[in-house]
Amino acid sequence: MNVVVWNENRHEKLNPKVTEIYPEGIHGAIASFLREEGHDVTTATLDQPEHGLTEQVLAEADVLLWWGHLAHDEVDETIVERVHQRVLDGMGLIVLHSGHFSKIFKKLMGTGCDLKWREANDRERLWVVDPSHPIVAGLDTYFELEKEEMYGEHFDIPAPDELVFISWFEGGEVFRSGATYRRGKGKVFYFRPGHETYPTYHHEQIQKVIKNAVAWTASLGAPTHQYGNVEPIEEISVKE
Repeated sequence: MNVVVWNENRHEKLNPKVTEIYPEGIHGAIASFLREEGHDVTTATLDQPEHGLTEQVLAEADVLLWWGHLAHDEVDETIVERVHQRVLDGMGLIVLHSGHFSKIFKKLMGTGCDLKWREANDRERLWVVDPSHPIVAGLDTYFELEKEEMYGEHFDIPAPDELVFISWFEGGEVFRSGATYRRGKGKVFYFRPGHETYPTYHHEQIQKVIKNAVAWTASLGAPTHQYGNVEPIEEISVKE
């Protein structure tokens, strides 16, 4: 599959700790383990022309992964609309961690997408609540991250089509941390873990979830539908 990993790539330039954890950027780390699956993976970042998301790049993409945090407001509305249309046309979209506040996710959700948060090295336990879902294939009932940023309810999103994960945090909060949606012909998966100062994307189970999510969100071979006024496919008899 053709997979594009988009990252604003700002923390890596501003915070030496992030650079140490992700020397090739968060996008580079994610692209690396997806290439191991045999996918054709490209990366794109905020400061590239058209944010690296040209019409050709998106037209060829089966799945787009999105990580943003510091610079949501800098994403051009033209590019947001371009991504939105591609999702409606069938491109899969995986929104990671603080991408919950991205323009594209809020546009697709139609809500504010706000939440509670805390940086205090909370232990996170991710519970699988839909064991039949393809995104959790190969996982146990739960897995843990030793340290992560806490996100807590209420998470201002529409009721998910499918709730895949719920997280519990050491400080006591819970969070709907894995949620799927269908928008037009496209599938959307929001996955919570991934704060930039923790090595979350080096975690085996996190990588497994993202690999599974890429396979699930891709809508390969879906039929192309025609909208608007159409000619009949059968001859219509003349009625008196």
